[in-house]
Amino acid sequence: MVTVFMQPSLRKYIGGNTSINVEGSTLRELISNMDSLYPGVSEILINKEDPTRLARGLAAVIDGEPTNMGLLTHLNSHSEVHFLPSIAGG
Repeated sequence: MVTVFMQPSLRKYIGGNTSINVEGSTLRELISNMDSLYPGVSEILINKEDPTRLARGLAAVIDGEPTNMGLLTHLNSHSEVHFLPSIAGG
């Protein structure tokens, strides 16, 4: 199972947990399975205007690397996914 870590402001959508274990071979499948466990979480994680992307201001870091394929990113059964606020430079 994939271990999913949520930033503090998103933990309320997964029952207040710091992390959860969920099945998923892609980031899209993982979010869909998370939504089965915690209804409504996909509305927070997926962009409403473009459902092929993560929500605005949100980034996913998978196994220590930022995603470059978005929701199509492949996951291993032992992957760690961190949902974090995007960081803008200046």
